[in-house]
Amino acid sequence: MIQDLVSIIMPAYGSEKYIGDSIRSVQLQTYPNWELLITDDCSPDNLDEVVLTFTKLDPRIKYFRLPTNSGPAAARNNSISQSRGRYIAFLDSDDYWTSTKLEEQLQFTSKIQTGFTFTFYERILVSGATSGLVTTSPLVVDYEMLLGNTSIATLTVMLDRAVVGDVRLKPGWGYDDFVLWLDLLRQGHTAHCLPKSLAKYRVMEKSVSSNKLRAAKWVWRIYRQHEHLSFVKSFWCLANFFINSIKKRLGF
Repeated sequence: MIQDLVSIIMPAYGSEKYIGDSIRSVQLQTYPNWELLITDDCSPDNLDEVVLTFTKLDPRIKYFRLPTNSGPAAARNNSISQSRGRYIAFLDSDDYWTSTKLEEQLQFTSKIQTGFTFTFYERILVSGATSGLVTTSPLVVDYEMLLGNTSIATLTVMLDRAVVGDVRLKPGWGYDDFVLWLDLLRQGHTAHCLPKSLAKYRVMEKSVSSNKLRAAKWVWRIYRQHEHLSFVKSFWCLANFFINSIKKRLGF
């Protein structure tokens, strides 16, 4: 059994109602060697009070608060900068994992000897009720495939820093996680999918990425200014990005 420390990176904002479920899903993991690093991005609710009830009883949970609201990339980077684990896993404060997520993903990572893995996941309602809709993915994703796809969900990702090196997200791109995956895959890494649903994604009506026009502008800007793709290739990738996004929402 792998016993390396897993650092779980959690940005938090406006999720007082849900973060308790997220934290408990970490505490229920069958793999016990983890640390949970929560960075509060100046949440306007009582999120801090909820988190502190957990930190008082479990020293593996660490709480930080940014001095100003800076967005999820900055919050994730703050947690990463405080982390000590060989492995990094990502979990947002309104989502949660199944109890065997870390154990199964670590076994999968060790078996195929890769530094970048992710899994299937289930979309759930705001109430937490199941939708029965499991989002699947290609089993192997490289740079060219990811350009026109939304297959890698952040709450399912695990990175081995012994393989991919130290990582930081780049604020200001909207889809900062998408940019990080592109950076890693462009460097020659390949993302491997464990074909099992091990995470629950809560569909929030007013999430950061829910505005489709804004999302399209973000993705277009990433293609043109970050990836420096041609106009034609950017248009082709954007069309495929949203076709695959629609398929994902419909369960195809």
